Formats: sequence, structure tokens, C-alpha cells
Amino acid sequence: MKTIWKALCAAALVGLSMLPAQAQEKTIKMGTLSWEDLTPITGITKKVLEDAGYTVTVTDFAEWGIAYAALTKGDIQILTSQIDYAAQDYWNKNKSRLEKISPVSHGLYQAIAVPTYVTIDSIDQLNENADKFGGKIIGIEPGSGLMRDAGNAVKDYGLDLTLVEGSTAAMTAALKSAVDRKEWIAVAIWEPSWMFQKFDLKFLKDPKSVFPPPQGYYWIGQKGFSEANPQARELIASVFVPNADITAINGAVKDGKSMEQAIADWTAANAGLLKLWENIKTY
Repeated sequence: MKTIWKALCAAALVGLSMLPAQAQEKTIKMGTLSWEDLTPITGITKKVLEDAGYTVTVTDFAEWGIAYAALTKGDIQILTSQIDYAAQDYWNKNKSRLEKISPVSHGLYQAIAVPTYVTIDSIDQLNENADKFGGKIIGIEPGSGLMRDAGNAVKDYGLDLTLVEGSTAAMTAALKSAVDRKEWIAVAIWEPSWMFQKFDLKFLKDPKSVFPPPQGYYWIGQKGFSEANPQARELIASVFVPNADITAINGAVKDGKSMEQAIADWTAANAGLLKLWENIKTY
């Protein structure tokens, strides 16, 4: 009888010792950057995981270097990133310690755009219309990948226009002012962005292929994440958010909603799709 009691006690202790590990398996530590393309992807994936019973924490980072450092150290477990372009250097430097989990969106493109009423269609037409653009291409923050590529475009196309460094807010204000007056303006800009929804823009063709082609977004994680968290991996891999939906969410934010409310409205309107994503094999 004592032998049986000892065995039962040992089994109970083993069971109790396993509880923290099991609880930790249902906690996912996400990272994100507070950008208008990444935040909706993060929020939607968080909702899918939470509906499946996971506790999800999200840490915001100011720039890629800090985010990748946190991922490799284990401060976070997963991160959505454009590893083929915007964060390519960070991915290449750390990929031996990381893994690509799944694609989650596609279509990031950064180049020079104009309002659709402007009657040119290609970067190589800018010079002959330089006066109409005030001799300027309105840019954003210096040091960004977009500004680097826009600077290369100025050189490679031999443009007589000056690329103006500034901020996203200043570029947006200049764009709104020009559109309101139906004036010609050229801006360095990206898609997905609420600005394409708001201002009716078109990218200028890039016959020299200075700007990279449309890029994908991926969920990436610490190496071994998928093996250790197979159900979470399948849930994450089920999520795909089209560019148009990211743009619509940010358009709602620009119109006055909080990002949290805009994401909640999107997930409510797409409840059937989320159910399909969540209807996976349980491990």
C-alpha cells in the first residue's frame, strides 16, 4: 500500500511540475513596429491566437535593429518583418538563429508617386516637367530605405529635381495641399498606405528598375519556435492579410478610429474567415 501511495505522490509531483511548461506553451510573446502596415497584421494574428486560447503579449519597437536583437535574445518569440527588403540586412545577419514561419501579406512597394490627374506616367518623364513639380520630389525621413532608393533614382535617371528630406508628416501635408489645389507634386511614398486610399495616387513607372519589386511580409521566430509550438505555428501560418485590407484599416484610423477599434471592426466583419483560419488540427 505504501508503495502504491508513493507512486501516486510521485505521479502527482510530476504532473504539477509540468503545469508551468504547459502554461508557457499557451503564451506567445510578439514583437512589432508601430507602422501602419505592421500593426494591423500583428493585431489580426494576435486575435486569431487569442481565440484559440493563447495569451499574447505585444512589444512595440522603434526600429528593426532593436526588434531583431530582442528576437534573437528571446525577449520576444515572433516578429512580422519584410525580410526581402526593408529589414534584409538584419535578417541576413541573424537568420542562422531565426526561422521563417510563414508569409502573412504581400505587396509592399516603395517608389515615386504622383496624383492620378498628373499627365505623366514614368520617372524618366520628370525632367521635362521639372518646373511643374517646382523642381522637387518631396521625401520623408532621411536614412530610410525609401529615401536611399529615391536618391538612387535621382542619380540613375539624371533628374534635375531635388529630393527633399523631411518627415512623413511633412510629406503628407504637402501632398494634401497640392491635391486640394490640383497642383503637380511628386512624392516618395509606399504602399500599403492610407494615402493611396485618400489621395488617388499612382506610382510612376520605373524602367531602370531602381526600386525593388513588391515585397512580402513574413512571420519570423526564434529557431525552433515551430517545432516547440506546432499548434501556434499552424494558426499563424493560416493568417494572410491582403494589402487592400491593411490600407482600409489605416484609412479608418485616419478617419478617427483607434487602431484597436479598426482592427476589432475588421475581425468582426471577417468573423467567418477567422473561423476558417482557426479551424486547424489540434495537437
